[in-house]
Amino acid sequence: MTLELYTDAVLTCDIPEHRLKRGNIVKLVDHHVAPDGTEGYSIEVFNALDDTIAVIAVPSTASNRCAKTKSSAPV
Repeated sequence: MTLELYTDAVLTCDIPEHRLKRGNIVKLVDHHVAPDGTEGYSIEVFNALDDTIAVIAVPSTASNRCAKTKSSAPV
């Protein structure tokens, strides 16, 4: 399932290597497929001042990594 790009999502788990916490709001900015066929999303994370603090790739096979805020669909 491909989610709509440029929509807000919420992290449902911590990503400690990027100092991100469950509940952080992120923006889905790209959908991609790895050479092995694994689907994923690039997400952009903002601080309270709306400055970008991280842009990372999140595999969609980790289905509870992110959930869309509008429908709670997993990434």
